[in-house]
Amino acid sequence: MKQRVIITAVAGCLLLTGCESLKTFMSRDLEDEDFVIGQLYVDERVDEVPVIATPVKAKKQVAADGSECFNALGLTCTGDDNTLLYSTVNSWLGVPYKYGGTDRKGVDCSAFVGIVYREVYGKNLSRTANDMLRDVELIGKGQLAEGDILFFTNSKGKVSHVGIYLKEGLFAHSSTSAGVCVSSVSDGYWSKHFYKGGRVR
Repeated sequence: MKQRVIITAVAGCLLLTGCESLKTFMSRDLEDEDFVIGQLYVDERVDEVPVIATPVKAKKQVAADGSECFNALGLTCTGDDNTLLYSTVNSWLGVPYKYGGTDRKGVDCSAFVGIVYREVYGKNLSRTANDMLRDVELIGKGQLAEGDILFFTNSKGKVSHVGIYLKEGLFAHSSTSAGVCVSSVSDGYWSKHFYKGGRVR
């Protein structure tokens, strides 16, 4: 009975000239994630073995130029590393993935990137992976530098996942299978589905 009432209401509305927005919505391809309510660019399930999955207790190192440096992820460091970026990422490692999540109980990929950008760079980014494309200047894989955003497509070819580039081909992100972790952009799924890098304007 309830479904019949809804269908009748929608049909009646479509006949009225004041329902142009509803007509436009209904005419669009509902296979597109943009228009599936509650499913805006959901990350695909990606089973992976991350490079780093849990917080690292790192020690000071001596850089190639002889200066002391500290990289909270335990990676080889230089005096040019943004130590706040690495320590912030390290503090989030192991937090589980949760679609729509925005805190340490569970976080999705775009929320994680947005939080790190606010804490490290003081910049506010768009909420979804696809919308973040508007916040950046797109660059190729060979131009990537620390702090750039990495965009990945899903099996339908749509941008649906983001991470933050660190160094040496590694990036931090909230993975559907491993939670917040560090992965290699040259590994299997990530290499195949890499779209572009993005430098925040």
